[in-house]
Amino acid sequence: MKKKDLATNRQIKAQEVFLIDPQEEKIGAVPLRQALQQAEQLGLDLVEVSPLAKPPVCKIMDYGKFKFEQEKRQREQKRHQHQTKLKEIRMQPKIDEHDIVFKTRQIQQFLEEGSKVKVTVRFRGRELAHTEYLGDNVLNKVLAHLEEGSYNIDSRPKMEGRLLSMMLSAKKSGVKKT
Repeated sequence: MKKKDLATNRQIKAQEVFLIDPQEEKIGAVPLRQALQQAEQLGLDLVEVSPLAKPPVCKIMDYGKFKFEQEKRQREQKRHQHQTKLKEIRMQPKIDEHDIVFKTRQIQQFLEEGSKVKVTVRFRGRELAHTEYLGDNVLNKVLAHLEEGSYNIDSRPKMEGRLLSMMLSAKKSGVKKT
């Protein structure tokens, strides 16, 4: 038996249970054997819905249908949750102005969708000698092209090996749900 699963029929250990019938009417405290007989006569299961109560509360129901409905509700809730995705935009220090504008439009679109964006500048060869100047210059241009007030800087630009990167996220009021 899984931790989440409720005890059913013969798995119930109590000698006496508080019984609720399929029409949600409270029958009261009855011996376990009698509760099992009633459930069996109706062709349903006896399910322990509150094991910590004194006596434990049991309900007569179709357990398979109950589990199906529960899983269906969980799937529905999962579908309505908004999950934040991480998108990455890569650039090089020698990027042209037009390319910065194009990539900035992509960043703006990702932010409007509610995604987080990691803007990365990759250095090669001799470019590594001037990482602070070249990389900060590119990232500042990107920030200048983004709509003012539409983003938060989650992490300031920092070097990670040959990469200079920063994280951006959308401001709460500017997020469009898709």
